Amino acid sequence: MEIDTVEDVTCLNPELLQLPEVSPFALKTTPLLVDDLFSQWLSLPETGNLFFSPFILEERGERGLVKSLINDAKAGTAINACANFSNVNAVGSNSLPSMFSSVNAPPLSPRSSSGSPRSSKQKSSPSALGSPLKLFSDPMQEVIPQFYFQNGRPPTKELKEQSLSKINHLFNNPLNGLLIDEFKTVTKEVCKLPSFLSSALFRKIDVDCVGIVTRDAFITYWVDGNMLTMDVATQIFEILKRPGNRHLTQVDFRPILRELLATHPGLKFLQNTPEFQDRYAETVIYRIFYHMNRSGNGRLTRRELKRGELISAMQQADEEDDINKVLRYFSYEHFYVIYCKFWELDTDHDFFIDRENLIRYGNHALTYRIVDRIFSQAPRKFAGDVEGKMGYEDFVYFMLSEEDKSSEPSLEYWFKCIDLDGNGVLTPNEMQFFYEEQLHRMECLALEPVLFEDILCQIIDMVAPEREDCITLQDLKGSKLSGNVFNILFNLNKFMAFETRDPFLIRQEREDPTLTEWDRFAHREYIRLSMEEDVEDASNGSADVWDESLEAPF
Repeated sequence: MEIDTVEDVTCLNPELLQLPEVSPFALKTTPLLVDDLFSQWLSLPETGNLFFSPFILEERGERGLVKSLINDAKAGTAINACANFSNVNAVGSNSLPSMFSSVNAPPLSPRSSSGSPRSSKQKSSPSALGSPLKLFSDPMQEVIPQFYFQNGRPPTKELKEQSLSKINHLFNNPLNGLLIDEFKTVTKEVCKLPSFLSSALFRKIDVDCVGIVTRDAFITYWVDGNMLTMDVATQIFEILKRPGNRHLTQVDFRPILRELLATHPGLKFLQNTPEFQDRYAETVIYRIFYHMNRSGNGRLTRRELKRGELISAMQQADEEDDINKVLRYFSYEHFYVIYCKFWELDTDHDFFIDRENLIRYGNHALTYRIVDRIFSQAPRKFAGDVEGKMGYEDFVYFMLSEEDKSSEPSLEYWFKCIDLDGNGVLTPNEMQFFYEEQLHRMECLALEPVLFEDILCQIIDMVAPEREDCITLQDLKGSKLSGNVFNILFNLNKFMAFETRDPFLIRQEREDPTLTEWDRFAHREYIRLSMEEDVEDASNGSADVWDESLEAPF
């Protein structure tokens, strides 16, 4: 195929040089033209600068694009890839006439009408759009507002003015300041915090223990310290934690519980019995850490405080006169049930219980094997240091887990008990180990025994695990019937109750689904204990006749 050579190639506009429109079929029949043009382009020195290795270019005394960029980077100078790339393109453009002078030039494509789709594409030539590298070399200067503040986000001007107006109103005399009893109004109206946090906040500001908080000292801590813009959980966390700590311990909650006991109308009857005030405060703290400190290390983090329901419970306790309506953590009836249960098992009243004491819990409902696992400290290391005995805090954890197996802390507690090898899964062999004693007790009580094979099928149906050969903790947390699995394995009384399914209890649960299993149990137990106390009082002839040597908790 012969093509006439263009005499004066330099007068051609390279932007208008195009290959003719050739169909794929025609291109296959005449491949020599394309191969010839491609060979000529590869033979150009400027094309070699783009692809040849730096060593070959150095021997030829030329400086390629890649080597230029590498040398600029080593020298620490600004890398201008666009300039280097444009230089090469410029050289290539100047050599275009020499390329076409050596070969027959292809004919120019015919001018298309302005309305054709192809003409619109041709107008957007690479030179008109610019180099792709150049498009990214000049990024837009977008201003990103500051989103992290080490000491908290500063308050807005409007919020600061509103707060200062309230502060000026409450601090009538800025020089004298406020006493601790007068500071409660500031805690409620300015800080919007529960009133029983007033003393803790007062002492946080009064670092010199002078007994007075001035207006300037409060503004410095609350407004200038950016406490004003923090969420309630963070505010409480900062108030309660000790300097230098990044967590809360059980000791940090004692000041606010002392003030709650001293000021709440629903707890005033305990003011004459300080020993039970301490027990109530301990029980509340143990319940808080049981539900919220999921790591179990005794260090409550800011994240754990935010994720729990403690803040809403504290606000409810501050607004509600009947403390027993605050079911989360603060209910006195719940404390009463827990403490009385512990007192019944602690026969020698040394505030410790052993295996034989715990086996009597719930009218001997638990098996020996599960009790042995508890005292082996598989689910939780005992807080006390008396070997072979469980303290009051350990009993609180046990009782909350036993009476509400639907909660996540309870599932984790009992999962560790059944997981004998600690590999994170429950196998049929491990479950059978605990169920064997249940089966033996059925036979002793002349009950119809249920074979383990049938029990295993029932458990698989209730949990619906991802794998049928084992059950994970995640499988249990995803099922609403997981608590019954543990009752089947080691609590005969609750297993039989589940099999019979009392219609009255089912209807009672449906009436108020917001109540937990623990709430229902504590309510029933409190009524039972109250009735027993009334009967005992009547038999003694007076409610004030007590054997003080027993130090009964009623």
